[in-house]
Amino acid sequence: MSGEQVREGVAGEGVVDVGVGVGSVGAVRVLLVDDQAVVRAGLATILSAHDDLEVAGEASDGIEAVAAARRLDPDVVLMDVRMPRLDGIEATRAVVASGSRARICMLTTYGLDEFVYDAMRAGACGFLLKTDPPERIVEGIRLVSRGEPVLSASTMGQVLTRFAAGARPHHDAGTVLEALTGRERDVYRLVARGLSNREIAEELVLGEGTVKSHVAHVLTKLDLRDRIQIVIHARDHGVA
Repeated sequence: MSGEQVREGVAGEGVVDVGVGVGSVGAVRVLLVDDQAVVRAGLATILSAHDDLEVAGEASDGIEAVAAARRLDPDVVLMDVRMPRLDGIEATRAVVASGSRARICMLTTYGLDEFVYDAMRAGACGFLLKTDPPERIVEGIRLVSRGEPVLSASTMGQVLTRFAAGARPHHDAGTVLEALTGRERDVYRLVARGLSNREIAEELVLGEGTVKSHVAHVLTKLDLRDRIQIVIHARDHGVA
């Protein structure tokens, strides 16, 4: 972990470790949130081996996480789901509501359960298993920091299937996308189906950079945080 560490007591049983030294230039700053100290220590060790990742701090429950996210302004919050006092889903909802720019990636024990859907709606844009290999966790954090979803293909398929089962056409389904150009609507629908930028580029015969630009425009025009929010938006409006 880069820099000198200051240990601050926070309400509850845990503490928040704040890095106050100078880390790597351009490094992704990560807030680790888990009620088990051994899990946080393991994650910190994994991240410390990479120059482009830096531990910004730690929290042991949702209440501490919300306070730490506000104080530390991390790039990514790695958030446990089940925690005392305030769980990860409610903490995610609070962090998003505060206007924080942090991207939130959930840490789950199981690959897919009811928490995944709740977390998506709360604003999480990634999901990692505590049993994932270190390289998967590292790459997941990097992707989340860029606003890209971190969800296995099988999990994304189950998520889309569940959303599709509950989707109902809305009266505004045709008007909700009026702010988008024709090409942006094409990209929106393909993102909502779970396709990656590369897959969308192949489908529409476009460059990957062009697709990325269209995705950014869609997010801005519809005031959405990330690609997973596009999936939810499409489901809610019966568009995809």
